[in-house]
Amino acid sequence: MKTIKNLSFLFAFSLLAFNCSSDDDNGTTTGGGVDNELVQKSGIITADETWSSSNIYQLNGKVVVNDGVTLTIEAGTIIKGAEGQESLASALVVDQGGKIMAEGTSSNPIIMTSVLDNITYGETAGTNLNQNDVGLWGGLIILGRAPISVSGDVETAQIEGIPATEPYGQYGGTDADDNSGVYKYISVRHGGITIGSDNEINGVTFGGVGAGTTVENIEVVSNQDDGFEWFGGTVNATNLITWSHGDDGLDADQAWSGSVTNAVVVQGVESGSALELDGPEGSAATEAGYTMSNITLIGNASNSSYIADCRDGLIANLNNILAYNFSADATVRISGEDSQTEFTAGRLAFSNWEVVLPTGVALADLIEADANAENFTNNVSAITATEASTGANTSVFGWTYAASQNAF
Repeated sequence: MKTIKNLSFLFAFSLLAFNCSSDDDNGTTTGGGVDNELVQKSGIITADETWSSSNIYQLNGKVVVNDGVTLTIEAGTIIKGAEGQESLASALVVDQGGKIMAEGTSSNPIIMTSVLDNITYGETAGTNLNQNDVGLWGGLIILGRAPISVSGDVETAQIEGIPATEPYGQYGGTDADDNSGVYKYISVRHGGITIGSDNEINGVTFGGVGAGTTVENIEVVSNQDDGFEWFGGTVNATNLITWSHGDDGLDADQAWSGSVTNAVVVQGVESGSALELDGPEGSAATEAGYTMSNITLIGNASNSSYIADCRDGLIANLNNILAYNFSADATVRISGEDSQTEFTAGRLAFSNWEVVLPTGVALADLIEADANAENFTNNVSAITATEASTGANTSVFGWTYAASQNAF
């Protein structure tokens, strides 16, 4: 149905692609320096280059920023991922040792979306897609050399969303301060193509990304899988928002040890957990865990997903959280013996939570734990919608597509 309704657009788009793009020999393509050009990109980028806001860039399959290469993306640039299922899905991938310098601004954000989106030069939104259009391309995958904790305690692993047959896709290492570039004011929309069973591309994937990387003011809209997911690493992030994701909002795994400060999760009808928070998969674990602070979680009353699902021996500090509009059976779950141990010991810690309770739900009903439920309930206040004093500073998200659609 989406293909039919966009047939005329795709026909025009294909004509533009035929007339305006050019190819070179190494799998990448570059424009001829003419403004308002469709520049087609594919394969591995092997030398530094800049993508201009005067053009639109189409990703045909995986476009990979190679080790030692820097891709600079100007503020206001539009990037569109082509259609393609499973291993042929399009995505922008930063390989280990590569960098993207993508410094959008609040008035000129960088937009990463689907080729089906009719957004064009100088715009921040198209008119033919909405929050229900998901899985139309892949997403943004950033891979670094910071530590991870995976089964078998191997130093590196292959990221989900990239087939193991590809020559790139490894992440992890020993450099906690590894630098994969700068990512500011970026909106990633309509992605998340399925590669295989339980293997989809997230809106933004961080695989072993180090603390030398800058991540600020990033939006994910309508991703078929998670909004943001961290697989180990040490990277910190500020001002994140995800809306109408098909699985989890913020998902952390493999002993990630960074922080998220100021974030909003807006659940859709098909969303999974607002927070899916896992501990280490291998024996390596960070004693400090990770921290999420100043987070607003906005549920969907018709969706019974978890507010937070804490699993696999999670060590984390979850501070200043506001949750509202969740269904009556939505809970915070402490899952498994290892996580219960950390929860009892206070290393899985909750502080200054405020929750607008659904009708008929008591504060004690929110927590699923085998013991020591008071470690949660003693740090949570039941409030009315007008009493909120914690959570995210939502004023910083005025630049986002979600804000323009009154999603929060």
